[in-house]
Amino acid sequence: MEITDLTPAERRVWDAFPRGEGVDFREGPGEDASDGHGWGEERTVRADVLAALLLGRPAAAGQVAELNVKGARVTGKLNLKYAAVEHAIRLRGCWFERKPQLYGARLRAVSLSQSALPGLTASTVSVDLALRLSGCRVSGPVRLAGARIAGGLFLQDAVIRPAARAEPDADAEEHDEPPLQLNHSEIGADVVADGLTVHGQLRVNGATIAGQISLDRARLLAPGGIALHAETVSVGTDLRGHRLEAEGMVNLTGARVPGQLMLTRARLANPGGVALRASSCAIGELWLRKCPPIDGIVNLRRSQLDMLYAEPDTWPPVVRTEGLGYRVLHPLLPAEQRLPLLEREESGYLPHAYEQLAAAYRTVGDEAAARSVQLAKLRRHRHTLPRHARLWGLLQDATVGYGFRPLRAAGWLLLLVLTGWIAYGLHHPRPLKPGEAPDFNPLFYTIDLLLPIIGFGQEEAFAPGGWYQWLSYLLVVTGWILATTTAAGVSRSLQRQ
Repeated sequence: MEITDLTPAERRVWDAFPRGEGVDFREGPGEDASDGHGWGEERTVRADVLAALLLGRPAAAGQVAELNVKGARVTGKLNLKYAAVEHAIRLRGCWFERKPQLYGARLRAVSLSQSALPGLTASTVSVDLALRLSGCRVSGPVRLAGARIAGGLFLQDAVIRPAARAEPDADAEEHDEPPLQLNHSEIGADVVADGLTVHGQLRVNGATIAGQISLDRARLLAPGGIALHAETVSVGTDLRGHRLEAEGMVNLTGARVPGQLMLTRARLANPGGVALRASSCAIGELWLRKCPPIDGIVNLRRSQLDMLYAEPDTWPPVVRTEGLGYRVLHPLLPAEQRLPLLEREESGYLPHAYEQLAAAYRTVGDEAAARSVQLAKLRRHRHTLPRHARLWGLLQDATVGYGFRPLRAAGWLLLLVLTGWIAYGLHHPRPLKPGEAPDFNPLFYTIDLLLPIIGFGQEEAFAPGGWYQWLSYLLVVTGWILATTTAAGVSRSLQRQ
């Protein structure tokens, strides 16, 4: 390209590039690039001129060349497909007529912050430093699938919408593809997307991020669809979503998050479907602290967590927790406040869910709560049995609480002893062999009837009559029931230990 072909605006950029100097076409620092379609020739630069600089213009002696432009109206297509560019690209606050083509390019550093673009094609791009799209307004798909970025990816406060119009080189199905694609990309540092707004799906399936993903205050709007598609994503530290707003499913199936999955104060909504799917995940800490009630099903099947923080009011009416494992549960609440969640399980009664909750209470030393959970488990199991098989369970529950309430048996025993003591104290039974029977003692006579393994010689020596005989039968049967249920409870306790 000859220098004589350049407009005055292009000549400013051409002359500044070899020395790494910046060119600022803006009328003020707060200018909105979305209005760039109306900017005049005095700030219009052809994309072919920018490509010619990046691919062929050498640096000045002793200088580091850099494309550093603010507030330009870029016409045509910036085509760097498969190119190897050694210079930094900084086109901030610019308006692009057509989406830049960076497919397969090898670049040093790219910053398009505060710019307005109809899309960005940068699949399999390789960036030595950082890619910055902070504050961008994008009206088409941002394709970063398979990208390799040694530094960080910055998307703070960017707004990305589906394609509103087709370009001459647009894909036939561009309107249907996710607005932001990062699947199978490799990021050497953090993905910082605080305040990001995506009207559609954010896809990061199979991505590997060495640092953290930060979606604090982000808005992912895909009603009825998948707002965040992050299957098998792997992060080095945390996945943050403080005050995240997601309309549509948040799908984290198979994700690996060794630090924190932070969804504090997040609003997750997918009415009639799954709002949060985090099945088969390995997560250090899952935080659902101070979240409004989740609108949609929560699926945590087969996931392994070190710590789960969730208030009871956060959970939706239906959950899927089959195979979920966690070591610690916060906040520490009475078992009665945690047990209703286990009844919301879509698959019905799951013994492992009760065992897991009891183990979490034992981890923090709350044995009383652990016993309450075990008792609730047996009561729930009883309702799954046939009607005729529930009677024995009802007897064990009423007498000794399935072995978890041993003092209840003592209470029953004391009540029956007092009943027999008073009844037989008022009306002594007749001796079977007058003159040979020992002196009658109503207390020990009652104990003889109640306890089958203890004998004081009273039961064999006296025979009550009338309704007192029926009382003796009742005491004998009740004594055997108490003894049997107590033995079953003790056996169950020993098996748990």
